[in-house]
Amino acid sequence: MATTAYNATGKPITRHEADEEQDLEESLRNFGSAAYMEWPNEAGFDGLTEERGPIKLSVLGTIPTWACGSLYRTGPGVYKVEDTPIGTFYTTHWFDGLAHTHRFDIVVLGEDDLVEVFYSSRRQADQMMDHIKKHGDRTYYSFGQRRDPCLGLFAKIMSTWNAARTKMEDRWIENISVAVLPDFPGLDAAAGNIVERVAASRSTAPKPTARSTSPAKGGHQTRLPKNVWISTDNSMLKQIDSRTLEPIGFATQRLLHPDLKGPLSCAHAQRDPLTGDVYNFNQEFGRETTYHIFQTSAATGQTSILATIRRPDVKPAYIHSFYLSPSFVILCVPSSHIAMMGMRIMWERNVHDSIEPFDASKKCKWLVVDRLHGKGVVAEFVTPAGFFFHTINAFEERDDDDMKDGTLSLFCDVIEYSNLEVMSSLYYDVLLMKDGAEKRFWGNEQRTRDAMTHMARYNFRIHAPDISRDSNAQLIPPKISTLEPASPVKVFDIPAPHSGELPTINPRFATKHHRYVYSLAYRGRSTVMDGIVKTDTLTREVLFWDNPHGHTPGEAIFVPRPQGTREDDGVLLSVVLDGHNQTSYLLCLDATTMLEQGRAEVGFAVAFGFHGVHVTS
Repeated sequence: MATTAYNATGKPITRHEADEEQDLEESLRNFGSAAYMEWPNEAGFDGLTEERGPIKLSVLGTIPTWACGSLYRTGPGVYKVEDTPIGTFYTTHWFDGLAHTHRFDIVVLGEDDLVEVFYSSRRQADQMMDHIKKHGDRTYYSFGQRRDPCLGLFAKIMSTWNAARTKMEDRWIENISVAVLPDFPGLDAAAGNIVERVAASRSTAPKPTARSTSPAKGGHQTRLPKNVWISTDNSMLKQIDSRTLEPIGFATQRLLHPDLKGPLSCAHAQRDPLTGDVYNFNQEFGRETTYHIFQTSAATGQTSILATIRRPDVKPAYIHSFYLSPSFVILCVPSSHIAMMGMRIMWERNVHDSIEPFDASKKCKWLVVDRLHGKGVVAEFVTPAGFFFHTINAFEERDDDDMKDGTLSLFCDVIEYSNLEVMSSLYYDVLLMKDGAEKRFWGNEQRTRDAMTHMARYNFRIHAPDISRDSNAQLIPPKISTLEPASPVKVFDIPAPHSGELPTINPRFATKHHRYVYSLAYRGRSTVMDGIVKTDTLTREVLFWDNPHGHTPGEAIFVPRPQGTREDDGVLLSVVLDGHNQTSYLLCLDATTMLEQGRAEVGFAVAFGFHGVHVTS
């Protein structure tokens, strides 16, 4: 049985482009033979507690001093609520697990550069849990919560009506749990407003936790962000206290700009690495769907609309991420179209059941928006039907062909799927192997193939005849032509398990030409991701972290070495569950070699999360 005893002797597993087909087939065989039955992961979903801490962790091995700072993580926590009027209430889709946020503080103490690690966590949906305990159901909308099959037509109509008539501004008890956005501009007017709402909802409210970003007296000290907001795939955001993790504020995108009144948005807002400006889109339903692409200035907090797209050929869709390059915001509308021009969500009360059946004729539509000169949509492209959760990066270059043809090459990297099947693999009954759901899904070979990742790079050539370079060989922002663009080219397609989900890169290479991508691989050994893989997009060589059996990693956050010159000079931080012992640890991997450097043992299970961010101290 695997243990959390420190052992850094495991060698990474190296594979090459020639091994891609063999490794994919082995992963499919693992799923087909139900190898995942021997990989325990229940502790990452069930029996989870909050530890408001901070509690000191045991550090084994070495965590470099330059990795000090705070690692924020967020995602779903508990999925069931007991003692409700209907008995135990079960959340059915992982994306709807009740929000839980975590922070690991990596601290350097004393002149000996001793590294210590502290852990804190906080549930973010206490009011939602109270509502479920009182009523036995969830209010408002979800990603994939299955409705009670015994619920009659009248009850469905009334629940839909009650949810629809509630103003967005009053949905502060909503479950918001996907991405962490530190130092988010433009929302100061909503800071702290949940404290008053909670007090008003209770006859005897506890005194709210003080909100401060200053170091705790007499304790460990880290520099914390001015503010921290949590986002999801709609237009709502929730603020947490950067130190205590207490939920303290709530806002909708309408606070940023009055035109941003649609219900859907993107969990993964993009940030300009130079200015800190934030970019996102807002999606509004109607006879024709409206997409507002917007920018919020880090300097002023003011929001500008870069483009408003309202056309019958641009459909409402579930979109989890988009791209930012030096010159453009790139929105790809995948084949996850929402039925009835988006209004199906009102009836189904969840996104998953509102999406139209996959249709290969519904191509992915790409819209390239100028973010420098106010020209709006400057190019459009179409690629084969498919779906994605996560983009990776976008960058621009100009080769000899571009110089000759007066074009600019825009490259967009993504983790994509051939259809929508992957969404169904993330229901709790599949993940936790209940009632044979896992075999009904993973036992179907074609369905399993469709749910496997592909890392793709697309090259879009955009007419920009007057572009030039400065003396330092940097691209000068182009003035874009409106001529018909050339057809897109798929540069590469790297299959699982040489590519995986929750991709990350060295943050210093955001909007630049990157080489290395780190992601979580599906190898069929678990019902969730079961390894960390480093993919070299130049050579297609990959390195797998040689993790012990039953050790399930979370998203690998890249922390660059301050004086590093190589792209992969840094460490990866990942929260790993030892499923055999039902305990978690913060793993520190050398991002170059994929060898373990050290870990901080938590001593109990930490929830599998979605995304996080490292804030340098």
